[in-house]
Amino acid sequence: MAGDRILLEGIEIPAALGVSAAERRMRRPVTLDVEIERDLRRAGRSDRIGDTLHYGRVFEVIEDVAANREHKLVEALAERIAQALLASFDADAVEVTVRKPKPIAGVLQHAGVRIRRTRG
Repeated sequence: MAGDRILLEGIEIPAALGVSAAERRMRRPVTLDVEIERDLRRAGRSDRIGDTLHYGRVFEVIEDVAANREHKLVEALAERIAQALLASFDADAVEVTVRKPKPIAGVLQHAGVRIRRTRG
């Protein structure tokens, strides 16, 4: 593996996220960073989108998981996004960071997790 990574940073998506049903109904935005490990040498040589991952399609998978399912924990949201990306794309590994803004008003700017999952 070349150690290459595709980066999608600062994604903001409304998510049904929270321990209580009332909190999940609010669909507050979360901030996501995603790193997808994949050998990018072929794309670097060819300069063709077909030799890499299309950012728009990656975003669509992330958006589908975040916006169209309910998640009690940021850990569950991160895990579901990681698994969906590995299932949808030819990637060696993914790293997903989820930040929930202002989980405790006035006290904490973000709460979140960062997970890394590999194929297989």
